[in-house]
Amino acid sequence: MWLDADSALRHVDRLNAAALALCGNRPDAEDLVQETFMTLLRRPRRLTGGSELAYLMTMLRNRHIDMHRSAARRNVVPLHESEEPVDRRTGLRPDEVAEQQEVFAVVHALESPFRETVVAVDVLGLSYKEAAMALDVPVGTVMSRLARGRQRVVRALQPAGDALACA
Repeated sequence: MWLDADSALRHVDRLNAAALALCGNRPDAEDLVQETFMTLLRRPRRLTGGSELAYLMTMLRNRHIDMHRSAARRNVVPLHESEEPVDRRTGLRPDEVAEQQEVFAVVHALESPFRETVVAVDVLGLSYKEAAMALDVPVGTVMSRLARGRQRVVRALQPAGDALACA
């Protein structure tokens, strides 16, 4: 089975959500998805096993890492704010959009292995096996990173009074 930009378009919404969680802001997320599609346009891939979405997550993650490395070498400072305008396409109420943005911001703030695992499973909807293949780790590692990542997200989203009561 061949994976090219046309077949990858079926997954563009999920890739955008994953990129937003990885990048933390919409402009960088859109750039990341665009770079991923440009890579596919240059050279379609032949998939021998696994899902298209898992492979695309791997491409997205690797491109994200590459972009951070090159930005670090150049000492690039982001030009845009992380504030996102209301996305009229989702049809969400403003309070739901704000809540979603808050969750994405917390996921974006997670340390790398936890962030990537939460994005793969909770944002993209990959199975544990697909996420393990995409992240190149054992399934058990995906499960433990996911549990720890989710705990950190919940802890970060709890109001200050609730966090003290749970401690």
